[in-house]
Formats: sequence, structure tokens, C-alpha cells
Amino acid sequence: MEPIARLWWLFAALGVMSVVTFAVYAYDKHIAQAGKGKRRVPERTLLLLAFLGGCIGALLGMVLCRHKTKHIRFLVLVPLSVILWVGGLGALIAHLSGAF
Repeated sequence: MEPIARLWWLFAALGVMSVVTFAVYAYDKHIAQAGKGKRRVPERTLLLLAFLGGCIGALLGMVLCRHKTKHIRFLVLVPLSVILWVGGLGALIAHLSGAF
């Protein structure tokens, strides 16, 4: 079986995590604009979701919802989470392929 096919469950989990993360970013943006006294999602939680596998959803939430785009911490850490996940998945696939 191909290495990518063996990791279908991981890709599915990352997809679900990205959808959840995007929804949380969109919700927080909505609450920020409404300003009706509802509790916002803590920045730590938003970044944690990105590093726990929702990095694509976080990046899309930043770009499509224009959320947290003026915060240097998000401009550095969200792309870093994407780089780490892509690099880690690439290394895992290479290892399962027998490259090293």
C-alpha cells in the first residue's frame, strides 16, 4: 500500500481540525465585529488550534475573514505551523516510502 494511502486517517483528522479551526476564527471575527459583550476566543486558543493540526484552517481564517492579520504573533506563528506540519508530513511520507 502506498505511504499516502496508509495515512488516510491522519489527513482526514487534519481536514476536520482545519474546518473546526476555520469556524473558530470566523466565530471570533464575528464576535469582534458585533461587540455585544460576548466572550472572545483567547489568542492562545486560536494559536493552539493551528499547531494541533488546524494550520490550514487558521491560515484561511486569517486570509478570508481578515482576522488577526495585524498581530505580528499570528503573522509569524500561523505560517510557522503550516511549515512545521508540511515538513513533518513530508518527512513521514518519505520515511514510509523508504527514502530514509
